[in-house]
Amino acid sequence: MTLIAPPLPRRLAAEAVGTAALTAVVVGSGIRASALSHDAGVQFLANVTASALALVVLISVLGPVSGGHFNPLVSAAAWWTGRHTGTGLTLRELGGYTGAQLAGAITGTGLANVMFERPFLEVSGRARDGAHLWLAEVVATGLLILLVFGLVRGGRAGFVPAAVGLWIAAACWATSSGAFANPAVTVARMFTDSYTGIAAGSVPPFLLAQLAGAVAGAALLPVLFGRPARPAAVPDDARELIAG
Repeated sequence: MTLIAPPLPRRLAAEAVGTAALTAVVVGSGIRASALSHDAGVQFLANVTASALALVVLISVLGPVSGGHFNPLVSAAAWWTGRHTGTGLTLRELGGYTGAQLAGAITGTGLANVMFERPFLEVSGRARDGAHLWLAEVVATGLLILLVFGLVRGGRAGFVPAAVGLWIAAACWATSSGAFANPAVTVARMFTDSYTGIAAGSVPPFLLAQLAGAVAGAALLPVLFGRPARPAAVPDDARELIAG
């Protein structure tokens, strides 16, 4: 069966809408949780649970359209891992995906702010600095990339939505940074001075750590799962997730 990817504008719309919805849940659930409870553990549990559930639903619904990346580093890994087999994104498509994800994330943050009677965009004053946090971002992002593309390469792409949601939930609890693991959402969270916000000065090291993690995760793929199969041998469901 030959899979034809949807037109690029439709895929970009799916990435923008999906990333906006995801970010709105991340930010909105944080605002709601901090308003309902003063217990830090309860706040964190509510925020993590809502975010993980949103990931599962959004990837399941929009994955057949765009791949359900909602993360520039997932898109970059799709380009990198598929560049020799024709199953990934082109560089032009990667640029479009990244722009759509960033625009969607900022819009989602603004929507969450407005839903809770805050300015559409506000400057976060929540500093998140330290080598331990940057290491946590390397780990969270690297294992996310390894998980997604390891499942795809192993012919089990259908497990990706649940696996991503479960990994992000686990990583949020297991890492000191709370597993941002997404450059678009990280940048967007500069624009909410709420529970999930991050100060602008803290963003560049987070982005560098996430990039380092993605590189490490991609480097481990051939070590653990071997080289990608030729185009004719790539399962249809894997193409559906990362087709460009």
